[in-house]
Amino acid sequence: MDFWSDKRVLVTGGAGFLGSFVVERLNDRNCKNIFIPRSQDYNLVDMEDVKRVYKDADPDIVIHLAASVGGIGVNMENPGKFFYDNLMMGAQMMEQGRLSGIEKFVALATICSYPKFTPVPFKEEELWNGYPEETNAPYGLAKKMLLVQSQAYRKQYGFNSCCLFPVNLYGPGDNFDPESSHVIPALIKKCIDAVTNNESGITVWGTGNPSREFLYVEDAAEAIILAAERYDKSDPINIGAGFEITIKDLIELIIKLTGFKGEIAWDTSKPDGQPRRMLDTSKAEEAFGFKAKTSFKEGLKKTIEWYKERKEKLNQLSNKNH
Repeated sequence: MDFWSDKRVLVTGGAGFLGSFVVERLNDRNCKNIFIPRSQDYNLVDMEDVKRVYKDADPDIVIHLAASVGGIGVNMENPGKFFYDNLMMGAQMMEQGRLSGIEKFVALATICSYPKFTPVPFKEEELWNGYPEETNAPYGLAKKMLLVQSQAYRKQYGFNSCCLFPVNLYGPGDNFDPESSHVIPALIKKCIDAVTNNESGITVWGTGNPSREFLYVEDAAEAIILAAERYDKSDPINIGAGFEITIKDLIELIIKLTGFKGEIAWDTSKPDGQPRRMLDTSKAEEAFGFKAKTSFKEGLKKTIEWYKERKEKLNQLSNKNH
C-alpha cells in the first residue's frame, strides 16, 4: 500500500476498458495522484502533446495502455493507421519518460506480437521466431517495438521499464461496437440481440477451429499493478490465464449462458486469424506473483450481465456513431 501513496502516476488509456480497472486498483492501493489524459485533450501520436502531458502530469510512474486497437475486421481495414499510431505513441511516450527522468515505465504490448505458428503454449523466448499472423501483424509489430525500446533504453540509459504481453481481454466495460469489437463482446452481442429480436440464427466469422486464451480484465489490471510494484527488468513477460478454448466451444458456452436457441452459420469466407493462442504464464508468477483468479465461466457471466443491463444505451450509441 505504501508503494503508491506518494507516487504521481500517469495512466495513458486510463479512461478506457482496461485502464478504468487499473485506475480502480490504484485507488484501492491508496494512490492519491493519478493523471488520466483524455484523447480530446492530448493526441499522443503528436510529440508536442506527449511533452505537454508529461509537463501537466509530472509523473513518477507511467503506465502506458493507450492503443489503436480492434478485432480482425478493423485490423484488416486499418493496418497503416494501427501501425503508425501504436508505434508513435509508444516510442514518444517512452522517450519523453526517459528525458523526464521518471522512475518507471510500464508498457503493454499484445499477444498479436507472437509469430503465427508459435508452439503452444507460447513462451517469451519464441517472440522473435517468425512473422506474426498477417491480419494483425502491423499492430502486433508496432507494439513489439515497445520491448525493443525498453531493452535498448535500459542498456544505454539505465531506464527502468518493462513490457507485458497480455492475451485477449474481456469483461464488463468491453467494446461492444460490432464494427470494431473483439470476439467475446461480438458473440455476446449477437446472441443477446438475437434472443431479444426473436431471430432464428446468427452468423459467425471463420471455421470455429482456432483456439484462443482469454483473461478477465480485472485480473489483467492486477497483473499490471504487480509488475509496476515488483518487476524491474526488460525481459518480456506473458500475462494470461493459462488455458485455451476453441472459438466453436466458446460460442457454445456463450449460447448456453445467454439462452440463445437458434442456429449458427459459419462464414468460412472470413479469416480465422492465428490458428492457436495460449501463453505460458509461469514467468509472471515467478517474477511478480501474478496468477489469474477469475474462472472463465464466472467472467463471462459478469460480462453478459453487464451488457444486458446497458444494451439499449450501447445500441443507441453504436447507431449514432455509424
